Amino acid sequence: MGVPASANSGVVVVAALVAVVASLCGGARAQDMDKEWARPPYRGYFGPPGSMSMLPQSDVDLLEFPLNLEYLETEFFCWSALGYGLDAIDANLTGGGPPSIGGQSASLTPFVRDIATQFCYQEVGHLRAIKQTVRGFPRPLLDISAANFGKIVEQSLNATLDPPFNPYENSVNFLIASYIIPYVGLTGYVGANPKLLTPQARKLLAGLLGVESAQDAVIRTLLYERGMSRVASYGVGVAELTSQISELRNTLGRRGVKDEGLVVETALGAEGMTMGNVIAGDHLSLAYDRTPEEILGIVYGTGNPSQHGGFFPQGADGRIAWSFIA
Repeated sequence: MGVPASANSGVVVVAALVAVVASLCGGARAQDMDKEWARPPYRGYFGPPGSMSMLPQSDVDLLEFPLNLEYLETEFFCWSALGYGLDAIDANLTGGGPPSIGGQSASLTPFVRDIATQFCYQEVGHLRAIKQTVRGFPRPLLDISAANFGKIVEQSLNATLDPPFNPYENSVNFLIASYIIPYVGLTGYVGANPKLLTPQARKLLAGLLGVESAQDAVIRTLLYERGMSRVASYGVGVAELTSQISELRNTLGRRGVKDEGLVVETALGAEGMTMGNVIAGDHLSLAYDRTPEEILGIVYGTGNPSQHGGFFPQGADGRIAWSFIA
């Protein structure tokens, strides 16, 4: 049975009205979104040249800040494993930043050197991933010298060591020095996660956090196996030294316990049942979080995000780091 012509006309009119309303609503929504992205502090940034990514300014800041730690890890692992840093791997990734201070090839067993080499290139990949998403900034001046690591270990033990601690001297020392770095970065990623606004930024952070956590687990496991071994001629065991380093980071972070060594009191272990602490976590065995303020205080070695030093003689880079400078 056919449909009357008048009925067909009505259907066409209604369909046209629906399309117009949908178009108007969609356009209004698109305009609202544009205005929303443009409002401070959510002003968008269209990624590196050729990139189509658009992120609110707050996400850009939170993704750029970790570049400081990623540069540091790249330089230390690459120099230790290969005897050269980022300049020799991909100078473009340095952004023209100054060469690092004190990097050198470490005296490592073939097994540990293999792991360090993998870590090195993983960190290079992290730099690429971040810089493909946000503009980033040049590599800041980094101090990865034996003297700087020696100061950190002496500060942890509250003692002057003779001979001074040298991270490049052997595999155990290298692993202890490695214990000092990646964990700080991963707690920063945990802290940044709930503050990110976009799926793109959260996905990138999740990928970075997964690998950083794995690196920390490998380092802690290798050290845990050597827990009762003595560190050079210092009369201190590996496990004890990790606890002292963690305590120093807690002190510098100034936000309570967010760091634990390889052995803890049973009450602090998983479910209050273990002294072994190969992976650090809170009372629910969840990763601790840290803010940029805490991280800067730790990597500067001053406990103060506005007083640079330590691994960053001239300070860290990026809008978040700058915000703490008076």
